Amino acid sequence: MLFARQGGPAQTGRPPLLLLHGHPQTMAMWHRVAPALARTHRVVLLDLRGYGDSDRPPPGEGSAAYAKREMALDAVALMRSLGHERFAVLAHDRGARVAHRLALDHPQVVTRLMLLDIAPTLAMYEGTTEAFARAYWHWFFLIQPAPRPERLIEADPVAYLREGMGQRGDFFDGRAWAEYERCFSRPGTAAAVCADYRAGAGIDLEHDRADRAAGRRVTQPLHVLWGAQGVVGRCFEPLKLWRDVADHVSGRAVDSGHYIAEEAPGVVLAEATEFFKD
Repeated sequence: MLFARQGGPAQTGRPPLLLLHGHPQTMAMWHRVAPALARTHRVVLLDLRGYGDSDRPPPGEGSAAYAKREMALDAVALMRSLGHERFAVLAHDRGARVAHRLALDHPQVVTRLMLLDIAPTLAMYEGTTEAFARAYWHWFFLIQPAPRPERLIEADPVAYLREGMGQRGDFFDGRAWAEYERCFSRPGTAAAVCADYRAGAGIDLEHDRADRAAGRRVTQPLHVLWGAQGVVGRCFEPLKLWRDVADHVSGRAVDSGHYIAEEAPGVVLAEATEFFKD
């Protein structure tokens, strides 16, 4: 079961807009952006499998159940169930990695996409430096063999959240933070989150390498934002790396850290309003 919400006018003349959250959050991360977008778009918010109030299926061999290809299929199925055959995507962090796969696997479905604070997964792994590994320690902690990271997270899931998120700023709304704590403490979350990252370091890279070998690229308009104070902007060149894998790319750095939709919602809203106006 997938947990989703939708709102906004049913008929707008524009494709509906799917919002996908990042780790270790839920759809609540869009609370400063989604209400305004819903004035002009039909907006759908989804909790990714393994997160929020969506189900946490068993990972399977090689964590294949959490491949971004499978998560992209979730999004397509959800939108079709709501009557949306074609749609645009606004996504952050892990959700943005799902959106990247969604655009590649389903080009006839995704009209355009806006991604927040990521570079392509394959490029980030291939370009890993000491600075990146130290800053994004969770990428390498979560992929350790089960049940090592699961056991440590389950001992105190709220502490994991605070170590990973709370130390980055005091801009989180108390109600959103309470939702993150509630959902991250649900049984099965640690296993699902680890499976998400193990897939990201395994089967997802296989799919990305196959795309590169076959010359498959993102052909839809793509707009990217990244935090000027964030790790992605410091350790990588997001615009260049996206232009390596996509045909029509625009974007810029934002005066923000990683959690752009909560740190700089006005900027996200302005950029999204302009980018998704057609």
